[in-house]
Amino acid sequence: EDHDVNRRIAVGMLQRRGHSVEVAVDGREALAAVDRETFDVVLMDVQMPELDGLETTRALRRKAAFEKTPIVALTAHALEEERERCLAAGMNGYLSKPIEVTTFYATLRQYLR
Repeated sequence: EDHDVNRRIAVGMLQRRGHSVEVAVDGREALAAVDRETFDVVLMDVQMPELDGLETTRALRRKAAFEKTPIVALTAHALEEERERCLAAGMNGYLSKPIEVTTFYATLRQYLR
């Protein structure tokens, strides 16, 4: 997530539920982070500088360790067309912004062990 306010909200929501969080502000940082450690789920902003969320997801899916890791889109575009683009790029789920708390947690529960 490249937007500071959105990032702080999402991080705070996750930490309140006891999750550890690694933040990347663009796709290149996200790719570097997955080379350093493993993740249970990735929340992927679709519109990021450098490398957008769709291209970052495609790159993650090419990594053996990330073939099955759940990736959930976070996007300001709530259109069905955007959802389909995210799923076609290899994302598993889709959340639109602004983040709705109940939907956010329910979506994460689907993917967290």
